[in-house]
Amino acid sequence: MAEEPTTVWNRPERGARGPAPERNRAQITAAAIGLADEGGLAAVSMRRVAGRLGTGPASLYRYMSTRDDLLDLMADAAAGEIDLGVPLSGDPVEDLAALAVRAKQVHLRHPWLLDLPAEPAVGPRGMDYLEYALRALAPTPLSSPARLETVGVLNGLVTLFARTELQRRNAPADPRRAHASHLASAATAERHPLLLAALADGPGADAPQDTHTLFERVVRRVLTGLVDNP
Repeated sequence: MAEEPTTVWNRPERGARGPAPERNRAQITAAAIGLADEGGLAAVSMRRVAGRLGTGPASLYRYMSTRDDLLDLMADAAAGEIDLGVPLSGDPVEDLAALAVRAKQVHLRHPWLLDLPAEPAVGPRGMDYLEYALRALAPTPLSSPARLETVGVLNGLVTLFARTELQRRNAPADPRRAHASHLASAATAERHPLLLAALADGPGADAPQDTHTLFERVVRRVLTGLVDNP
């Protein structure tokens, strides 16, 4: 019979064997996050985390089984930075839009979240985040599965816009100007009349783009469509 898969939260805080613990998971996770904030996810290894804590790599395996466990702990700790103490207004679109803004801020603060190799296991802080989002959706007529799907769409928008914003921050020049200039020169009235009309109504290649305002506008539009069409 195959062994039932478990997450790091289903296992004891530390192994039963070995000397008394010198560290705990929270300290190990904080050290790993510090490394990731400085050098990205590639900078996180059990050896480097142990070095930052002044201990041996083998000792960390008394607290977790694999590096993937550590990544799950890091993702959950980052989820805990999203402020869930903001009272809900009863307007699902506005409440979730505000939650998305707070979640994006955490992704911008910890860019390595966008490089996690797979969907991390949902830990206690991640569960709190889901509970908050589902409470925001409670006034809607959406079914429970549809509410979970809506939260998934919201999370996708957060990661998409956070990734785009970080790429633009790190680019030597704003690529949007080159892209807009190319479209304006390459589009033709015969083949691309709708594209030309959209470009004509847009802000123009040289106009400043407020990505935060764009993010909020898109999130509200998407949420309004999902909530109003159960």
